[in-house]
Amino acid sequence: MSVALNRPRRPEAEARRRDPRALTRSQTVAAWTLTTPFLLIFAAMFIVPLLYSLYESSFQSSLVDGQSFAGLANYGRVFTDPSFWAGLGRVALFLVIQVPIMLGLALAFALALDSGRLRGSKFARLAIFVPYAVPGVVATLMWGYLYGPDFGLITQIAKALLLPPPNLLSSTNILGATMNIVCWEFIGYNMIVMYAALRSVPTELYDAAEVDGASQWRIAWSIKIPAIRNAILLTVIFSIIGSFQLFNEPNLLYSIAPNSIGTDFTPNLYAYNVAFKNQDVNYAAAIAFVLGLIVMVVSYVVQLVANRKEKLS
Repeated sequence: MSVALNRPRRPEAEARRRDPRALTRSQTVAAWTLTTPFLLIFAAMFIVPLLYSLYESSFQSSLVDGQSFAGLANYGRVFTDPSFWAGLGRVALFLVIQVPIMLGLALAFALALDSGRLRGSKFARLAIFVPYAVPGVVATLMWGYLYGPDFGLITQIAKALLLPPPNLLSSTNILGATMNIVCWEFIGYNMIVMYAALRSVPTELYDAAEVDGASQWRIAWSIKIPAIRNAILLTVIFSIIGSFQLFNEPNLLYSIAPNSIGTDFTPNLYAYNVAFKNQDVNYAAAIAFVLGLIVMVVSYVVQLVANRKEKLS
């Protein structure tokens, strides 16, 4: 044992111990070695396509002149395109109505599970989360069948009850039907995020509040919700981004109800049809960049307002 303790240090180890800069350099090399593969993949899959799209958005193509430099002409066309703004308006309405309902239900479920007073909480947690595991394509097709005006399950139930069957795929109801599908898909995901945040809150805070006579509603409102403010803000930001990127659901419902959903139902769907059906890749790239800029601005404003409210409180 004494021989092992008195073993001389290696010269390299002794040099690192005496020179902190050598240790810092070795740590830097190790960090770059570990992060370089990710940075290369990130650049190849995100940065390069983004720059290429920006390059494409500055050109225009025609059968006579071919591809010619257009500068900001495509972006000016976007800002005067009624189809783009109509789709953006529908997405804004979707965001204002669907996101509060979805996150409100997710928060209510998370609080109910965290209270420990819900029977069968493990089964309930799994049942609420399972729809998120269903692929979006499958979920949309399933709900499209349920919405069917002729042979859909909802129509059959209404007829069995001698009630007028609702046409949920009509032009006036299609946006609400889409909201329902997205809520069904993502309530479980947002619930898990909030529930995980609730589990990290010290239980001593709840015990002290109960000793002071606070009810479960008061504990939830004054302790639990403020404690998971950052998790709620995260779900809000993700929901805003997801709302502006709405594509799968309207694209699949278009094949079921083409008279209710147009090719410009959402900006993302509009950019897709412009690129692959109208073969105008340059204009589609400009639409995508303008949409990305709007998403960035809205997300930043929401985060800024939330941070200011937190400082004031």
